[in-house]
Amino acid sequence: MLYNQYDRFSHIRSIQVKLTNRCEYALLALAYLGRCSSDEYATVEKISASQGIPPKFLEQILLSLKRAQYLQSAKGQGGGYRLAKPASEISIAEIIRFMNGALAPTDSVSQYFYNRTPIEREKILVTLFREIRDMIAEKLESTMLSDIL
Repeated sequence: MLYNQYDRFSHIRSIQVKLTNRCEYALLALAYLGRCSSDEYATVEKISASQGIPPKFLEQILLSLKRAQYLQSAKGQGGGYRLAKPASEISIAEIIRFMNGALAPTDSVSQYFYNRTPIEREKILVTLFREIRDMIAEKLESTMLSDIL
């Protein structure tokens, strides 16, 4: 066995889940909506102003989240967006996977987005990257939107 789980990877600085701006903005918008009461709709303008997200970009993100059934929307006065289910039922991992793709550092160790990569030639590297994937996934899957509010 190698050292503890953090010490053995301390020399690896460049392996990370790289979030796109789209994914980061989705998490910010969901955090804002998670703080609203469950029967309150928030407008694109309110979310945009509060979280510093460009309104046109935010509209696209919110529509994607609505299509994926994370959000509900209402038109007209008092309309906007709200969470479609409780924040305690939405994991950070599922949002990242939906908006960003794999949590794994390389596609060849991804559980949901597998593709062959050159790294597969070295079994020890595959094992290492699977362990990293598992550590990242465990933390993000066990962190719910309600945990960050």
